[in-house]
Amino acid sequence: MQVVVFGKVFKEKQLPYVQELFDVLQDAGIVVFVYKKYLRQIKDQVKFKSDVGVFEGYLDFSTRKFDFIITLGGDGTILDAATEVRDSGIPILGINAGRLGFLASTEKTFIKGAIELLQRGMYTIEERSLLKLESNIPLFGDLPFALNDCTLLKRDTSSMIVIHAYVNGAYLGSYWADGIIVSTPTGSTGYSLSCGGPIVFPGSGNFVITPVAPHNLNVRPIVISDSSVVSFEVEGRADSFLCTLDSRFENVGSNHQLAVRKADFKVRFIQLQNRSFLRTLQNKMGWARDNRN
Repeated sequence: MQVVVFGKVFKEKQLPYVQELFDVLQDAGIVVFVYKKYLRQIKDQVKFKSDVGVFEGYLDFSTRKFDFIITLGGDGTILDAATEVRDSGIPILGINAGRLGFLASTEKTFIKGAIELLQRGMYTIEERSLLKLESNIPLFGDLPFALNDCTLLKRDTSSMIVIHAYVNGAYLGSYWADGIIVSTPTGSTGYSLSCGGPIVFPGSGNFVITPVAPHNLNVRPIVISDSSVVSFEVEGRADSFLCTLDSRFENVGSNHQLAVRKADFKVRFIQLQNRSFLRTLQNKMGWARDNRN
């Protein structure tokens, strides 16, 4: 078995868990590759029991066979990993060394148990849809997709913007707001949720359109089919606005014509035995608990 360990930013307080992960993997005889940028940060901190390989990025999938990618961090680390995984189909196991962790649902205290379950095949694969941004002026290079969401936002402290939205070419409405979010079911527990959007289960086949601080209080989030194409025209007092795909951003202007549709590939996640999206919701949201006693 060959795995890639993917990290974003190493923090000293994570060292015991990082060390444990490499110890468990190498004791199990698993061949380990480490994402190049992360390896630079940990090479003087972690004691490797045997040599590790270097994972450069997406193109390595065409020259080497990897079984899994193990991310160590929070949900942001998984979003970064998705830009390297792309359409390779390599499943991701997220170990949560961050905070909330809806995507990185395996706790850092369960590293040894997680690797044992992985080796024994005691897991299922869950596919998550992505969205793709299309623009008349190219944006985001060869990474015009997002696992969580696409947003259009005002910049800095400028006044609100007006976003004219269309679904499959039909006029949906105009949003006077700080911005708008189009999220996948995966992204429904992210920025959209904090702006009042609904939680949508993975595999529901939906997009969620959520306004950010709308001026009109009767404007509410809506759920549409992910077979839809959502397009936008943006105007405001400022000359430029912000467009984001997950944690990446670019400046856009009123001359940009933007549309969002479902991407033609999915990212695969590992769900270990006895773990599920519903259980993650219960744990992270504090559901089904009576805190009075």
